[in-house]
Amino acid sequence: MFANKCILTGVKPTGKPHIGNYFGAIKPAIAMGHQAQRFNLFIADYHAINFMKDPELLQKEIKEIACTYLAAGLKPETDYFYRQSDIPEINEITTILYAFTPKGFMNKSHAYKACVERNLAENKPADDGVNMGLYTYPTLMAADILAMDTDIVPVGKDQIQHVEIARDIAGAVNAYYDKELLKLPEYVTADNVAVLPGTDGRKMSKSYNNVIPIFEDEKVIKKAVYSAVTDSKPIEEPKNPDDVIVYQIYKCFAPAEKVAEMAQGLREGKLGYGHTKAMLLDAILNETREVKEVYDYYMAHYDEACGFLEDGAAKARPYAQKTLQRLKETLFG
Repeated sequence: MFANKCILTGVKPTGKPHIGNYFGAIKPAIAMGHQAQRFNLFIADYHAINFMKDPELLQKEIKEIACTYLAAGLKPETDYFYRQSDIPEINEITTILYAFTPKGFMNKSHAYKACVERNLAENKPADDGVNMGLYTYPTLMAADILAMDTDIVPVGKDQIQHVEIARDIAGAVNAYYDKELLKLPEYVTADNVAVLPGTDGRKMSKSYNNVIPIFEDEKVIKKAVYSAVTDSKPIEEPKNPDDVIVYQIYKCFAPAEKVAEMAQGLREGKLGYGHTKAMLLDAILNETREVKEVYDYYMAHYDEACGFLEDGAAKARPYAQKTLQRLKETLFG
């Protein structure tokens, strides 16, 4: 399906991931990318500065996310792994795309609308705290995609709009000049990707403080696992596995036979919540032991990771240069 395609995905630097990020997004994205002829994965540091302007914190989080993806199976020798800011042509392409981007696209973007709604709910002016980077970020995102002659962008259902805007902008450029200057990307949604619940039953999210970390030491991970909410049913009372948060987390990544074992034990009243939490902890540690070793290695040898990012930019940049050249030759002669 993806053999002759370019798949592109970007990730904002947001620090160390939790198991929901890792099993629900990071691993599936890499697995899909490795089915493609060309896999572009970039760290969206320009997008990040809309919200994060402390350079020390930004660099710390870029480091953590770079090491995370390397540990998760990215292949820097063949994949195109780079920092957005290392492709300067993207900024020029963004400027050109502004001339073909209706203001209404920006008004309806999810991130801007969410910010406005939050402000109004707090009785603040609608645009309080809204900078132009946030307001116009869909155009920069379109440039990220279109610069690389991208065929496919994997997204969650809430991110489909990003690709649709990129398609609309590219279509406007192509229609105006009556030729295909920009490739129209498609999106794919991974409907079968697990969404892990957090320790309180809501979606696992740092904002809810309900996450299970992946790259902390065992004591920290154990504390998070054992904080999972349970009811007061005794061991011998049969339980519906789907009502047990620990089981809901476990089934998202544990081997099928182990999942079946936990489900049976809960239904038959042979497993208590302490047992299930121990099983979950063992599964997390077993599944992530080698990954954590690689992560720790690159965190201690970050110069190697930086070298991979520089090499990735060197491989990806010619695509952006060719795209920019096509646009400038057409626009300016």
